[in-house]
Amino acid sequence: MRAYHSGSLAVQERVGVRQLAEHVGRSIGEGIRPVAAAFLEAQPMLVLGAADPDGRVWASLLTGAPGFARATGPHGISVEGGVPARDPLSTAVTAAGTPVGTIALDPRTRRRMRLNGIARPSARGLTVDAEQVFSNCPKYLQKRELYGFADPAPDHRDGAVRHGTALTPDQERSVRAADTFFVASAAADGVDASHRGGNPGFVTPLSPTELSWPDYAGNAMFLTLGNLEADGRAGLLFLDWRTGTTLQLSGTARTAYGAEGARTVRFRVAHVVETPGASPLRWSEPEYSPANPPVTEPRP
Repeated sequence: MRAYHSGSLAVQERVGVRQLAEHVGRSIGEGIRPVAAAFLEAQPMLVLGAADPDGRVWASLLTGAPGFARATGPHGISVEGGVPARDPLSTAVTAAGTPVGTIALDPRTRRRMRLNGIARPSARGLTVDAEQVFSNCPKYLQKRELYGFADPAPDHRDGAVRHGTALTPDQERSVRAADTFFVASAAADGVDASHRGGNPGFVTPLSPTELSWPDYAGNAMFLTLGNLEADGRAGLLFLDWRTGTTLQLSGTARTAYGAEGARTVRFRVAHVVETPGASPLRWSEPEYSPANPPVTEPRP
């Protein structure tokens, strides 16, 4: 499988990192190495990106005791429990196979790995046949300690999940205070799930239906921006690390290019799902990454 499609290649050319991206792209493999398998099995959470039956792209949080997500061999993983019933992606994974992107991120060690492939339901939950497997550097990843698991949240009660088409004032405040979020994006050759981090305030609600954030310098792959160049659909996941509340947004995004390689992503909100206590994991306050740039006001 090719490391990059035309969207990523176009962004790499525009930014002038095509040669570097070619070198970095050699780290993308199809197999799960033993060190990656051990890392995955130690994680209590996994973020999954996919399109729902109506074509909307979402990023969803899956959790469980370490080992709930594990490698079943060099080319596949199994995820116990699958997608929660009240999640927007609960009916997305079908027997015919669903393109997905996943990211396992460990705030305790500031490590992360990504696995993209084809998901199918299983007796335990779901499986993913791996097509791309690779790790990322710890840049912009805040360090947190895991305090433990809370009692399961009553997320199956009527009214517990809040749906909307625009952000409420409280949701805008949560976004503005975030130091981390996850982004799922799609293109013709599959789905990718990635991480974005920075100091609080790096994500700006421009209105109840539009957000922006700076695209900080990374690994030069431009998998997310490449997908947005080719497709535009995206899903965002914000997590309240203290309470386990998740805020999921689905919509479209585009990248604005400025002087000296500056890039800003603008996200248009179409659908909002907020689930109080969706995650049983309880994390400490963050130790911010030393790589986080100072927060500046977005340009209009």
